[in-house]
Amino acid sequence: MKNIFSTILLASGLMLSAQVGINTDSPKAKLDVNGDLNLRDKIAVLDATDNTLSIGNNDQLLVSQGEGYAPIWKTLRIPEYEPNKFYLIFNNSFSDKLGVDFSYSDEPNMSASKGATFTKGTSLGSLIGFKEITGLSQNISVFSTESKAYFQFETVVQANFGSNGTTDTSIDYACGIFVDDKLINLRQNNLKANSAQYPFMTHNQIGLIGNLSKGNHKVSVACSRVGSYGDAPNRRLSVGKNTNTNINNFIAQSSLKVEVYEVPQAFNTIIN
Repeated sequence: MKNIFSTILLASGLMLSAQVGINTDSPKAKLDVNGDLNLRDKIAVLDATDNTLSIGNNDQLLVSQGEGYAPIWKTLRIPEYEPNKFYLIFNNSFSDKLGVDFSYSDEPNMSASKGATFTKGTSLGSLIGFKEITGLSQNISVFSTESKAYFQFETVVQANFGSNGTTDTSIDYACGIFVDDKLINLRQNNLKANSAQYPFMTHNQIGLIGNLSKGNHKVSVACSRVGSYGDAPNRRLSVGKNTNTNINNFIAQSSLKVEVYEVPQAFNTIIN
């Protein structure tokens, strides 16, 4: 009789408090366990989509959705890396609609040959006449000492030539891809006048650099007007923007795609 009475009192206390404490006199939740918890069977949570109990699948984790929401089962998608193989770690694209303009006065007076001036590793600051396409200047991160970074730069180059029907009027220009303000790739081209007004052309170049140091690096693109012929000194050159209304800045915009491949050496934690 005493045991029955104690059980009734305990049940009444549970119904009144709606909180149960194990090894604690002050439970802070409906079930508060102060100590080790050993589960001998399954854990089930309410599936809000069909109002059934779900026990999850093998290798799933129970993930909180925040206060007021039932937890859900989630599957960890962990890539399996093979040693000494490169994997795509970073992939992004950037665009710029502002571009850069060049007049004849922007041409540098090159005392040395172009072959001697445009060499790998040359600093951007020492290349006179180069203008940076600001929207393409971005930071990337490298996590391994074994890496390969690929860069694809595309833009439109236009000059406000008249329709003189001759190729004697033309402009030489050059564009470079830089990492940490050091030249890693350069392409030079020539835009010629023709029978149409305001000619333009698509410029595309690909650069590659290997084994950047671990950490953050700045990627940038800059171009220069390097030579004018015929009537070109009286004309304007634009890279990544229009000089006249036969095209607009959307058509002429510049883009830069960056891909970083690495042999993984360090891994971020999956659960914080």
